[in-house]
Amino acid sequence: MTTERGPAECWLTDMDGVLVHEGQALPGAAEFLARLVDTGRRFLVLTNNSIFTPRDLAARLSRSGLQVPEQSIWTSALATADFLSSQLPGGSAYVIGEAGLTTALYEAGYTLTDTDPDYVVLGETRTYSFEAITRAIRLIGAGARFIATNPDVTGPSPEGPLPATGSVAAMITQATGAKPYFVGKPNPMMFRSAMNRIEAHSESTVMIGDRMDTDVVAGIEAGLDTILVLTGSTTAADVTRFPFRPGRVLDSIADVIDLV
Repeated sequence: MTTERGPAECWLTDMDGVLVHEGQALPGAAEFLARLVDTGRRFLVLTNNSIFTPRDLAARLSRSGLQVPEQSIWTSALATADFLSSQLPGGSAYVIGEAGLTTALYEAGYTLTDTDPDYVVLGETRTYSFEAITRAIRLIGAGARFIATNPDVTGPSPEGPLPATGSVAAMITQATGAKPYFVGKPNPMMFRSAMNRIEAHSESTVMIGDRMDTDVVAGIEAGLDTILVLTGSTTAADVTRFPFRPGRVLDSIADVIDLV
């Protein structure tokens, strides 16, 4: 039995592969965002990238011609800080990451320390330090709980793939036997925290993404209507390989404008 959905009142959209590609706005992205604003829809732009603060990302999007207020950006770092503050308010963490993650945890009331922390929190960084990873391994061995912002094993760069959070997490797991709890996509927790942020309900919220194995599956598990666009890493032929289906498959974000 299927549940009849109401009209889409709230929208969640992935950033890379949906709105932008390698720093360039994709066709229709500016018009889609303008339509959301013009119709008064509540929305968030989501990213698993934990390096940048929402202010940084808003500035980067602006340079590509997309106007997104920083309060309309939800990162895996913000979702991680939200999760930790709900689990252990005012706790402490040893953090491997950059400003996006440290700022989010600090603003959530967390103390950042390398002495007997409640959690080791691993995020994205461009300069993973062997010394910091060693410290994390020893703290987890001493009882700190292991959290990671997202499971992506590689990230893009102009020269080719870079090792990302998931790869470093695997190294720490091999050394400690402790597996991290990943907060970012494909964990539907990230979508639920985003919906809480804009007071959205799953029955009237749509998730737009470019990946079946993160955006679409997490959207389905969070009870959302889902749209897959083919401007990122997924082709139309890829869709049939998965045991689940998005609500719609569209060529690009330009095809979503009339649905708002």
